[in-house]
Parts: sequence; C-alpha cells; structure tokens
Amino acid sequence: MSSTPYKNQATITLAAANALIQNVLDAGQAQGLALSVAVTDASGHLQAFGRDNLAAFLTIDISQDKAWTACSFGQPTHVWNQLVQDPHMAPIAGRARLVAVGGGIPIIADGQVIGGLGVSGGTHEQDRRIAEQALKNLGFTLP
Repeated sequence: MSSTPYKNQATITLAAANALIQNVLDAGQAQGLALSVAVTDASGHLQAFGRDNLAAFLTIDISQDKAWTACSFGQPTHVWNQLVQDPHMAPIAGRARLVAVGGGIPIIADGQVIGGLGVSGGTHEQDRRIAEQALKNLGFTLP
C-alpha cells in the first residue's frame, strides 16, 4: 500500500485555460463564428469561460457541458454519439450534462487528464476542429 491514501491530481492552470479560450475565440472570429468556450479543471468544475459578444446564449451551457463530458471520461464528446447508439449505453444519453456532439475534448498533459475544453457555436465539426487546434497550438496532447 502507498504511504498516502490519496493521489495528487494535476489540473489546468488559470493562465493555460485563458490561453485556450483566447485561441478558440480568435479562431472563431477568423472563421466568422460566434463561439462560447469553457475550460474545466481536472474535477470537471469550471475553471474559465469566454464568449463572443454575438454567441447565442444556449452556447454558454453547451460549451460548459461539452467540457464537463470530455473531462469526466477522458474522451472527446463526439465519441459519445456512437456510444449512445448501443441499446446498452442509450440510457446514459438521458444524463443532464452528457453531450454527445463534437466540440468537447479532454485536456491531457503527461498522459493525465487535467481538464476539459468545450467549444460551441459552430457545427459539431467546426467546434471539434477549433478545439483540437487550440490544444495543439498550446502543446497539449490530443486523445
């Protein structure tokens, strides 16, 4: 048994979360998209949030739930779209915060999930590409 009954978990810093947000918002503006972007810490709690002035208000909750979903299982939200097609997994689709649409990506550093990134306001593919590119731009590992 380990000498301590707990594990220290790394989590994303506020500075890194804000850098991701700015990267996503800049990419959205360059593509003519009004986005909301959320970053959770390793425990799924909101660490930082940003929103284009023209982003639809529903994108606020969706971006936060995408980040939470991606962080909770350490896999991108687009993966859930196929998983919930399975009759054995379908009941989980009714979970209030589970989002099975692209745009949520776990934030991984040194092989460990340290947070979640959620982007909303474009198509599921646009949200996904922008989220993935922001993570790459800042040196994070993609799942």
